[in-house]
Amino acid sequence: MAFPGWLARFNRRAIGLVARRFAGRLPPLAIVVHRGRRTGVEYATPVMAFATTDGYAIALTYGPDADWVQNVLVAGGCGLIRGGRWSETADARLVGVATAIGLLPPIVRPMTRANGVREVQVVDRAAGRPSGGERSSGDH
Repeated sequence: MAFPGWLARFNRRAIGLVARRFAGRLPPLAIVVHRGRRTGVEYATPVMAFATTDGYAIALTYGPDADWVQNVLVAGGCGLIRGGRWSETADARLVGVATAIGLLPPIVRPMTRANGVREVQVVDRAAGRPSGGERSSGDH
C-alpha cells in the first residue's frame, strides 16, 4: 500500500521545504528535474535516488501515479541532481519491487517492504552525456 495522497500533499508543503534544503547535495537525497506532461512547466521534486550500475533506482513511496513519476515516464527520462552533480537520464521505466529490490541498499529494503512499495522507478544514465556540474541544486 502506497502512502495516501493527503500525506503526499503535506510532505510537499512542509517536509518538502526541509528536504529541498539538502536534496541534491547529500546522497541519497536527490532532485528529479522534469517537465509537466500537460503544462511543459519545469519542476524539481525531491526524492531518494539510489545509485545503480547503470543509473538510479527510486522507490515509489507514493505510488506510480504521482505526477512526477508519470512526467518522467512520458518523457523517457529526467535530469537528476545528486551529490551536487547533474545527470541526464534515459530509459525511465517501472520495475516491480520484487525484481528491483536488489537495486536498493540493504538497509532500505525492509523499509520499502514495510511501507508497501510495489514499484521502483529505474532510470539509466543517458549515453553520451557525461555527469557533471553543468547545473547545481541551487538552480531550482
